[in-house]
Amino acid sequence: MIAAENLSKRYGEQTLFESISFKINRKERVGLVGRNGHGKTTLFRLITGLEEPDEGAIAIPRNYRIGYVRQEIDFAGETVFQEALRALPPDASDQAWRVEKILAGLGFGPADLAKSPFELSGGYQVRLNLTKVLLADFNMLLLDEPNNYLDIISIRWLERFLIAWPGELMLITHDRAFMDKVVTHTLAIHRQKVRKIEGGTSKLYGQIAMDEETYEKTRVNDERKRKEIQGFIDRFHASAQLTGLVQSRKKTLAKMGKKEKLEKLKSLEFDFAYKAFSGKYVLGIEGVSFGYEPGRPLIRDFGLSIGSQDRVFVIGKNGRGKTTLLKLLAGALAPQAGAITSPMAVVPGYFEQTNVLTLNEKNTVLEEIASVDAGLEPARARHLSGLMMFEGDSALKKIGVLSGGEKSRVLLGKLIATPLNLLLLDEPTNHLDLESSDALLAALDNFPGAVVMVTHNEMFLHALAERLIVFQDDGISVFEGSYERFLDQVGWQGEEVRARAKEEDGAAAPSVPAPLPPTRKELRKMRSGVITEKSKMLKPLEARMADLEKAIETAEAELTRMNREIVEAARAKASAKIVELSKAVHQRRKDVDAFLEELEPLLKTYETKKADFERRLEDLAAKELLS
Repeated sequence: MIAAENLSKRYGEQTLFESISFKINRKERVGLVGRNGHGKTTLFRLITGLEEPDEGAIAIPRNYRIGYVRQEIDFAGETVFQEALRALPPDASDQAWRVEKILAGLGFGPADLAKSPFELSGGYQVRLNLTKVLLADFNMLLLDEPNNYLDIISIRWLERFLIAWPGELMLITHDRAFMDKVVTHTLAIHRQKVRKIEGGTSKLYGQIAMDEETYEKTRVNDERKRKEIQGFIDRFHASAQLTGLVQSRKKTLAKMGKKEKLEKLKSLEFDFAYKAFSGKYVLGIEGVSFGYEPGRPLIRDFGLSIGSQDRVFVIGKNGRGKTTLLKLLAGALAPQAGAITSPMAVVPGYFEQTNVLTLNEKNTVLEEIASVDAGLEPARARHLSGLMMFEGDSALKKIGVLSGGEKSRVLLGKLIATPLNLLLLDEPTNHLDLESSDALLAALDNFPGAVVMVTHNEMFLHALAERLIVFQDDGISVFEGSYERFLDQVGWQGEEVRARAKEEDGAAAPSVPAPLPPTRKELRKMRSGVITEKSKMLKPLEARMADLEKAIETAEAELTRMNREIVEAARAKASAKIVELSKAVHQRRKDVDAFLEELEPLLKTYETKKADFERRLEDLAAKELLS
């Protein structure tokens, strides 16, 4: 359990967050979200004490232990098993079974346990560090993108482990489906502030969108009110009879303050250009085999035809051949047997993380994106750079100074710079935040061509997959259908098939369905009704107020004129005229008082009713936004 109080952190002129406060309570599992570069990892480093805040403090109870997966390698055990065993608390030294269970869950096979930790790949060394954190006796876990180096089987195992975690947890991940299944609460770093709610990411982002829409509507309404009040002040500031009302409106204006328009936040924007293709198939795979070691093929006698609009997803454990298959389809590797054919009109685009090595480090971002097509207009290259969040001078950065995530964005920028009809994507979401992943998902959904994608992200699989290439049971197979159907009918090795579980639960009594919330169409109808009622109630009040204000303005003008005539009559010593004008002035002042006596309560009634209608409309708009 921790509490942050008035925490601020800046790097030079960039403010990550300003005077933020929040608590992580007992047994809460909190998803930390926010755009890349907005301070998520920095907040973790502040909590662990690896960095210090500029202002504020984080209160942590005495003897409260926080586990954080470090990227640095610091191994002392001779084998993977012995290294993991070192993480067990002293009073749990007899629980070697836990070590085996967690290592197996994170994808270590029996042969891996006897290896030296230094023989492991970089990804498996990070998995070993994660294993040690999960084994140790921590009160809180801080997990920053734990599934970046995990395959889909290990991610699903980690999901179940974290749901059962008895302590507190803070989680950063680009995988929305994983986060929403694990967390009890979501905490967002947004516009240099934080917001925490009970529930998942959709609820949080819906709340933020609703609040920002409400803020913008309030800002526009306030601006209109300011103009109306200022107009009243300008019209009647010289009127002695209306001094009270004018002063009251001046005070109201001073109290209102001025809301600034919200700055548009930068996001990746994907829009894959499409090259028209009239054929039925973009790829033909016939009897393809490939392996890196003689006699041990990763892919054996594999065949498949990929249609011009197919959504094919390649799934399975790491190291089984998924990336190799994509390299074969992209032409980066040649099959050792069989053939891969493609019509001449097919234009593929290939994304793979190691392709960052092909970038020219001496080029600027702008030059590198423009390099895909000698005929690409400078304005188009600049626009594409902006879509990848390299705006203004950022587009002139050299490739050599970019981070790994920024280089991945350059690769994506090069991909969308060329019209394509086949996308071959290998884990494109690894360096994207949640918002950017959502944008990529929408762009793939809208792309008219074919998509073949390697991913461990179950949100993409559930949303887009129509066919699956599955690496499982030491083989490769094709499943015709959605990922949901695959889980129901086949499932992952070591997991129960969900269809079987459904059959066993078939005798359970059906639950009473909760009343359905109004549909979007019903909400629009309700909103239309409120607008009609608002117009019916307020229009007559507006018309009468306008008549009264015009009458007051006319009377004030007449009083000014008559006062001037009285002065002239006094100079001419026309006493009869003075008496006549004085009576007229007295009568017009009575008229103004009568107008004011009617106008003041009318104004209050109007403002009260208008505020009520605006609140009702905002409530309906918020419900429509979340529906």
